[in-house]
Amino acid sequence: MTVVIVTGASSGIGRATAIRLAARGDTVVLAARRDAELTAVTDEITAAGGQAHPVRTDVTDPEQAEELVARALAVSGRIDVLINNAGVGGDASVLAPDEQVRAMIEVNLMAPVRLMRAVVPIMREQRSGSIVNIGSVAGEIGIGGVYSATKFALRGMNDSVRRELTGTGIGVTLIEPGFVATELTAHRSGLPGPEIVAAAVERALSRPRRRMVVPAKYRAAILFANAFPSITDRLYAGRAATKRPTAAD
Repeated sequence: MTVVIVTGASSGIGRATAIRLAARGDTVVLAARRDAELTAVTDEITAAGGQAHPVRTDVTDPEQAEELVARALAVSGRIDVLINNAGVGGDASVLAPDEQVRAMIEVNLMAPVRLMRAVVPIMREQRSGSIVNIGSVAGEIGIGGVYSATKFALRGMNDSVRRELTGTGIGVTLIEPGFVATELTAHRSGLPGPEIVAAAVERALSRPRRRMVVPAKYRAAILFANAFPSITDRLYAGRAATKRPTAAD
């Protein structure tokens, strides 16, 4: 039995990932704040013959995060996978109020830190495990104010944790989606669905790698931004702060 924790499992990327992994036979522990949506995902998985355990969790609460890990461990005595997906956005300007800034830092950065801190000792004892952190192309190209800052920080943390755990049997992968159809991008149309990210998660569990960018077209944008920062500055001048992503769980 493979036990997988998925945060932000009530919608979007988390929901698509949980459904995909349950379909291949994994037991998924679903973490999110919204009871109705969490129940709906659980029911969909179990109706298809999968195994799902919903745990209502506010990942910004250290005690609830610890309870999530404890309940996942109780399923079979091990935790095989942690997928840090829960995310929140806000005003894309540096002028965002403190309340939004704190929320983004707590959900996008501190929650993954706490959950990794909780599962790494378990995985070390098992001598195996996988951690997948869901970042963003905004963590490579600064266009989203504090949101970008949290995703840049998550990228740096992913690199350091991966290096720290080299040789332990624990894989650590960062997946950086561009624009896909989720609650964070409800104001946009014509986007690929979150299933494209769920498929990348499954590939990362089969073969851990440093970083995956999806859809693949965003790799060129990242390379361009790194090679020609002054041109990127001109392209995005005055545009970033007009984007207003919303919260997702």
